[in-house]
Amino acid sequence: MASGFGELVLVIGDSHIPNRASEIPEKFQKMLVPNKMQHVLCTGNMVTKEQFDELRNLAPNVHLVAGDCDQEGIYPETKVITIGQFRIGLCHGHQIVPWGDQHSLAALQRKMNVDILVTGHTHRSHIRTEHGKWFINPGSITGAFSSVSSDVIPSFMLMALQGPKVVAFLYELKGDNVVVSKSEITKEM
Repeated sequence: MASGFGELVLVIGDSHIPNRASEIPEKFQKMLVPNKMQHVLCTGNMVTKEQFDELRNLAPNVHLVAGDCDQEGIYPETKVITIGQFRIGLCHGHQIVPWGDQHSLAALQRKMNVDILVTGHTHRSHIRTEHGKWFINPGSITGAFSSVSSDVIPSFMLMALQGPKVVAFLYELKGDNVVVSKSEITKEM
């Protein structure tokens, strides 16, 4: 059931629990209320079955792809889902060479034929638009260190999809404060 905001979609990834982080930050845990969202999109590296089960408690529709630290063969490498009027592609991102490269991401977006491409792996959150398409990386929800940085800001995203419009909220834990930024795009018809 959609809210007054449309379809609410939680976008997370790269928790690396228990290998690189012990838990999702408490301030984020308090925000992640079960059954407020209709979908969870996860870029992988959730590592344990318990983490996956926690996602299932948050929303009825959980879409997950394999990260480079997840057990091989359990989750798909890529996935395309349709939510409302949007085709959304999901890929961990370790397959993108160089990692996070915008040209390589754009090539994958075209290959998957999606309006929104969600990737992870870099542990750096971003929202970019190019030629009317969105490129989203939720970062690491725990702030787990990556192979390129030990100074990672914990982050996740919440998207509200309503008709041809998407509003994305990026939540970042900076020090003791949750900082929220907002981006919007309307799909060209």
